[in-house]
Amino acid sequence: MPRFILSERMLLLLLAAVQFTHIMDFMIMMPMGPQLMRQLAIDPPKFASLVSAYTWSAGLVGLVATAFVDRFDRRPLLLVMFAGFVLGTLACALSHTFAELLAARIFSGGFGGVSGALVMTIVSDVVPPARRAAGIGIVMTAFSVASALGVPCGLYLAQKFDWEAPFLLIAAVGGVMWLVALLGVPVLRGHLSGVPAGHRGKAMLALASDRNVQWALLFMSAMVGAHFTVIPFLSPYLVANVGVPEEHLFLVYLTGGILTIFTGPLVGRLADRHGRLRVYTIVTLAASVVVMVLTHAPRLDLGWVMVLAGFFFVFASGRFVPGQAITSLAVAAPQRGAFMSFSSCVRDLISGVVSYSGGLIVTRSGDKGPLVGYGWLGWIAVGCGLISLWLARRVKPVG
Repeated sequence: MPRFILSERMLLLLLAAVQFTHIMDFMIMMPMGPQLMRQLAIDPPKFASLVSAYTWSAGLVGLVATAFVDRFDRRPLLLVMFAGFVLGTLACALSHTFAELLAARIFSGGFGGVSGALVMTIVSDVVPPARRAAGIGIVMTAFSVASALGVPCGLYLAQKFDWEAPFLLIAAVGGVMWLVALLGVPVLRGHLSGVPAGHRGKAMLALASDRNVQWALLFMSAMVGAHFTVIPFLSPYLVANVGVPEEHLFLVYLTGGILTIFTGPLVGRLADRHGRLRVYTIVTLAASVVVMVLTHAPRLDLGWVMVLAGFFFVFASGRFVPGQAITSLAVAAPQRGAFMSFSSCVRDLISGVVSYSGGLIVTRSGDKGPLVGYGWLGWIAVGCGLISLWLARRVKPVG
């Protein structure tokens, strides 16, 4: 098959597209909660298991993958993992029961999590250190695009057709990106002549026993808990309790996504100028106030909901910018790649745990009644946020 080799910038855009499909596949499940619970006739705990299954699978498979990912050429490994993710997403679209969808989420999460880790690894391989931050910035735009365009578009398709439509779209986009990767991604074998195969496992054990790394992982776990405790049931709560029409739910995510495109870089610049810890503290305290108002909100007009949700997206998501900067400096530069891979797996596992735990707390009053217990999730989220403020001060910048 004839091949062309992508330029560095085009390769980064392709990797961003791969990351976009993985992120959107994970994010789209949560705002579709009201529709899925109604059409699949499932309760909040089962819906929470659908959300958490993806991240649990991504985290567990990611931990296993750390033992072998550095033994192969990046290109064929990315093609295999991304193909598995596309097939898993297609299986989601073809599912008809809760059990089938749960199995498909586990499958797609395992392959998608490793694909996402490989994307960041390839960026580190192909972009020189002098331009690496800019390269990572290009790939990280996938998060903003998924929030601002992908999720609202997916929700619109789900309302216009059915809940399977967003997964069909993601699988179609992923299939096209897989073909581009097959034809354009270069051979990436430079890492094979470096560190011995057994060294990575020893490096991971050394990282896990480092006290500063332990503080960083605890801090990240609390930060993730403060966010993912309330996120999975946000859409069902807005529909059932606050009165947002289900067909207008995409406007909430569109507003929040567009705002974060502009406020995310702003928070980053403020953190560089005034200090990561100070900005993280301010943003987390602001997020705590917004979370308490949002999780105890009465029925509101759509305009007020969009304002409130906009504040939530800006502050609750914004804290991850200085938060990730704090964790990234917990180790010296030569260890940072292994640490980020390890912390990514831990983050996925923690988000799965808190998502599932939320489903054990939230119940529904009657078949179509309001959700009960969501306010408790708000208190738990605020508690995690306050704990993260204490933990952030335990993490010492090393590199």
